[in-house]
Amino acid sequence: MSRIAKKPLIIPPGVELKVVEREVHVKGKKGSFTYHLHEAVELEIDGSTVQVRPKKKAHPMVGTTCKLLGNMVRGVHEGFESKLQLVGVGYSAKTQGKGIELSLGFSNPVQFDVPEHITVDTPTNTEIIIKGIDKQVVGETAARIRAVRPPEPYKGKGVRHADETVNLKETKKK
Repeated sequence: MSRIAKKPLIIPPGVELKVVEREVHVKGKKGSFTYHLHEAVELEIDGSTVQVRPKKKAHPMVGTTCKLLGNMVRGVHEGFESKLQLVGVGYSAKTQGKGIELSLGFSNPVQFDVPEHITVDTPTNTEIIIKGIDKQVVGETAARIRAVRPPEPYKGKGVRHADETVNLKETKKK
């Protein structure tokens, strides 16, 4: 069995987890999720703890299910956020309605549409903060924004994650 699934999942106060047939419903102050359980996995709910158990011996879906449920509980309770930085002269970002406008050195600004249930904030014109309850959608949105202009290896200009380090290459010598 997965070592991840040996540790019980603790449900914080204010989060409600219900199992109806094979559907798990997680509801909290920031939103709600529904997840369909795999047939090789079963849940044991004991008060404020949930234990994920395999029906078959050592099935790999046990650890996956445990992490997915943990991310759902954390998402509806606290939420997730990803920070991006724009590095380069004249690079800027500003929110416009449901989207974001990126000026990244192209001839025209890039309009980026943000998915539903995701909020994008620009505290300064070189910072982007992406927030949401679904970890996968937050990460995917950050990756799609970064893909518009990834950091180049010689000067490091582009869009990067806040905790990302870019290894710069040495330039050509005469």
